[in-house]
Amino acid sequence: MMNEKDRGLAIFTWLTFIVLLGPLVIIIITSFGADSYLSFPPKSLSLHWYQNIFETEGFISTFKTSIFVSLIGNLIALIIGIPAAYALSRYHFKGKGVLNALFISPLLIPGIVLGFTMLKYVIVTYHMPIYTGLLVGHSIIMLPFVIRVISSSLSNFDFSIEEAALSLGAGKLATFFKVVLPNIRSGLIAAILLAFLESFNNVDISIFITGPGVSTLPIQMLQYVENYFDPTIAAISVLLMILTAALMFFIERLMGFSYFTKK
Repeated sequence: MMNEKDRGLAIFTWLTFIVLLGPLVIIIITSFGADSYLSFPPKSLSLHWYQNIFETEGFISTFKTSIFVSLIGNLIALIIGIPAAYALSRYHFKGKGVLNALFISPLLIPGIVLGFTMLKYVIVTYHMPIYTGLLVGHSIIMLPFVIRVISSSLSNFDFSIEEAALSLGAGKLATFFKVVLPNIRSGLIAAILLAFLESFNNVDISIFITGPGVSTLPIQMLQYVENYFDPTIAAISVLLMILTAALMFFIERLMGFSYFTKK
């Protein structure tokens, strides 16, 4: 039998789940509504608004832009982040704390401030093309995720394995790519997925950097809501929730509790 304290905790837990998941359930249900406006509960059900997503050119083109920026920006963040994470985890040097704080600073600075700064000093002052500005901005916000996750994996890596490979005649680069990277593969994949999600769903920075003819999917969704009130946005939100849930599932399998249990 549950005592009064456990019963109260159970009720509080269920209320928390309702508050967190209730809006998501409402969005999912309204996305299947047949009416030309958002309503809950819907009077009838239809898949029309899911079809409308793929028939609207703005969503398709901005989805491609978001994918392109997230993937290329992710690659740039990895090129910078992997060596940085390795150096911060492997060596002790003067200024290490300052360098680590510098790499993590995009997480501490409000996105609106960072976005406005990018607009003023990257786009306006240096007349950087919009696509290039998007890549720079998204690479900056992905970099902390790459460094933090890979550094976490390297903290569990036994560097004596690397030293053994070096003592047997392997070169430093060969040792890094054949010994170090394979041993932190799970962390590397998790870093890529987390950084991708952060970039793909970003609004606060993208809204400052996008311009005529170039936009990302989240910004296109905001513009669509300004002119229409149909369930199309709810349908897109459901698809994005499925994508996010799938990626988070893979991240949990790679770096979550099951990963550390096996370790």
